[in-house]
Amino acid sequence: MVKERNIALCILFTILTCGLYGIYWFICLTDETNNASRSTGTTGGMAFLLSLVTCSIYLYYWMYKQGEKLESAKASRGIPTNGNSGIIYIILTFFGLGIVSYALMQNDLNKMAQ
Repeated sequence: MVKERNIALCILFTILTCGLYGIYWFICLTDETNNASRSTGTTGGMAFLLSLVTCSIYLYYWMYKQGEKLESAKASRGIPTNGNSGIIYIILTFFGLGIVSYALMQNDLNKMAQ
């Protein structure tokens, strides 16, 4: 089940809580993307733990896989895809704009929740 979230509020809460809400959002994005794409990938908590342990190296892999899963979920619902979401997420994260990647992922999930 995909829960529709207000992207602006998620960003605001992440800023106000000094990133703590961002951790929760990361975990929810992972779990909801797995559900939407009907795949049994890494759980949100495990993905967060792996990102911590690998000093964010796993985060780049996660971004790419999230893009693939979201493209798969959109295609199965008949929503047009661009095929390169994972690369865009990686580039944004590399330049310190990971929260923008989260917002783009949430936007795709919100489209599927409607």
